[in-house]
Amino acid sequence: MSENRKLSMEELGRLTPEEAESAVKTPVIVILDNVRSMHNVGSVFRTADAFLIEEIILCGITPVPPHREINKTALGATETVKWQHCSDAVQKLQELRSKGYKVIAAEQTAKSVKLHQAKFSPDEKYAVILGNEVDGVNQELIDLADYSLEIPQAGTKHSLNISVASGVVCWELFRQLRG
Repeated sequence: MSENRKLSMEELGRLTPEEAESAVKTPVIVILDNVRSMHNVGSVFRTADAFLIEEIILCGITPVPPHREINKTALGATETVKWQHCSDAVQKLQELRSKGYKVIAAEQTAKSVKLHQAKFSPDEKYAVILGNEVDGVNQELIDLADYSLEIPQAGTKHSLNISVASGVVCWELFRQLRG
């Protein structure tokens, strides 16, 4: 038998849905603003489940569960990750800020911080905004953010798919806050 074999779910030590519900969450809320693709939404749910993200807030035209196209990529994570829909992202960001969350826009801006240079504190709570697949994060939301994070890229494209970007950003938050 190969020493480099795949591990079973039991060997991986994964939580049951009941255990996940009561587990200590990573103090991060992911805000999806006007994301169009149900597959992207489902992928973000799956990422949020992987890193025990506190909550996802679906704003504007972002589709909401239950839907078969979201479920295709979420693979059940819509049942294990707390979520809500909010029609007004500006109002929601102001509310989160009043509750002590640092607001971060995942967007390339004139003053964005490179992700690998960002320092996150376990004593803080974070709300990360991910925007529309074509237009990115709305400028009004960028203006409300404490700062913007940029994922450095070296290729010819100027952005990553939102599902990939959420994974990269959530991993770095998880690594620094819980690692």
